[in-house]
Amino acid sequence: MAIIKLPYAYLEDLVGVDQETIIRRLPMIGADIERIEEDHADVEFFPARPDLFSAEGVARAMRGFLGIETGLSHYAVRPSGIAFSIDPALAAIRPCLGSAVIRNITFNEDSIESLMSLQEALHWAVGRGRGKVAIGVHDLDRVTPPFHYIASRRDRRFIPLDFEVPLSLDEILEDHPKGRAYAPLVQDFEYFPLIVDANDEVLSFPPIINGELTRVTEETRTILLDTTGTDRKAVALAVNIICTALAETGASIESVTIDGTEVPDLSPVVRQISAEACSRLLGVNLRAEDVAGFLEKMRFGAESDGGDGVRVEVPCYRADIMHDWDLFEDVAIAYGYENFSPALPATFTLGSEHPLQAIGGAVRAIFVGMGFIEMMPFTLTSERVMYSKMQREASGAALEVLHPISEEQTIIRSEILPLLMEMLEVNRRRELPQRLFAAGDAVVDTVTCQRAAAVSIHPGADFSEAYACMDLLCRELSLDYAVAESRDPAFTEGRRGDVLVGGKIVGTFGEIHPAVLNAFDLTHPVAALEMDLRAVPGYPSQPGTPSPGGW
Repeated sequence: MAIIKLPYAYLEDLVGVDQETIIRRLPMIGADIERIEEDHADVEFFPARPDLFSAEGVARAMRGFLGIETGLSHYAVRPSGIAFSIDPALAAIRPCLGSAVIRNITFNEDSIESLMSLQEALHWAVGRGRGKVAIGVHDLDRVTPPFHYIASRRDRRFIPLDFEVPLSLDEILEDHPKGRAYAPLVQDFEYFPLIVDANDEVLSFPPIINGELTRVTEETRTILLDTTGTDRKAVALAVNIICTALAETGASIESVTIDGTEVPDLSPVVRQISAEACSRLLGVNLRAEDVAGFLEKMRFGAESDGGDGVRVEVPCYRADIMHDWDLFEDVAIAYGYENFSPALPATFTLGSEHPLQAIGGAVRAIFVGMGFIEMMPFTLTSERVMYSKMQREASGAALEVLHPISEEQTIIRSEILPLLMEMLEVNRRRELPQRLFAAGDAVVDTVTCQRAAAVSIHPGADFSEAYACMDLLCRELSLDYAVAESRDPAFTEGRRGDVLVGGKIVGTFGEIHPAVLNAFDLTHPVAALEMDLRAVPGYPSQPGTPSPGGW
């Protein structure tokens, strides 16, 4: 969740009403006021609404909600005549670029702080810690177009923000606080992304740090916005949110030509919804004209088609509108949650803990008690991670994705241990020891089951550690088990074992094979284990349905 600082004086100027009215009504648009200070309030918003991560975005929403200014905000975009080129060598590094020129800006302390806070909040909510999207803002008057987004040598030098002497790109990753924080995003590439102007002056080293040359101050009147990343849609969203936020203060937006394409596109997306469907979901009788009016309060463009339909123009900054029900939710907000009549459900039921949750809770408690940290790996993975890097033969039991969006998401996991190994690879430069576990669903031959796995990496990790952890897990889960020598190629021969319950293999443990360690680029031994939780007493025979004797 993002917590945004809203200065009262700045917000009152943008909205046009007093702070008491704003604070009283603000929670009704989906905000949680964390604290109220003498000169500002700290307010929490959901990650799905990054357009509210600035005082300007909140002011736009509040003007509509309070009926001061309703309907769609129209943002004119004029061509700037400025061009950007993208080096083809960035295709495998950080290929996506968005940009805009923002003129006629009048900054003060509050507005600069709002812009910087919006930038960092977008790095978190949209950019996934700058990995997916990174944003740079520059004083355009200090540099010369056209601009170039290039793949640079690592020994290139410039003065990074908050420094007084030039550093090489490698030195920035080692010596600059932002460099140390975000080095894992780029340090494995042969070349680094860099933005330079016509005179080869450095504007930015994305996603790490801007140059001191283009620092934005209260005297800045024109901004060049650069947004780089790995996801074109997310990059465009970040540009749209920043441009429209600054436009709310009176700034003008100009487009930039990137390899022949004009950006940004601030036009709305048109949808058609049914007033009857909205009424049925919300439980109130609304005409199409009513629905359109409520949506205009939420800053959509909306008009009735004369019947049941409503034509809706969705603003370019509302990335959370993916279904008609998302619009119906905004209708409910504008209608006012306080205006809904509370009612008890027509049926009465009693809930109880599902046995799978009980088993999962017990497993988590056991691992936490042994000093492991839980993680939640992705459900989708690839044959390369699941089998090739683990030295295992593909069993054919994995459920394949019919239309995968990438080579890394082609199957649904049938085991969990390979994904923990992958996480160790991601964190291979972090301090040791690392002890991780995960418990959850896996799919084998189209059947969903629950598994648990754990890994421990440090110089002393060995078979004894894996055996001790597996023994404790089995005993705490009341398993009547036996141990036999394993043939699992993911583990080192002579240092691996199988867990048998009723003569059937239900788990494996031991030291990970050196070849597997190399495949995951690990340099320390790993003790690991994995268990099929269907062997645990009390596991239901048909997951998701009550057992014959009840729960």
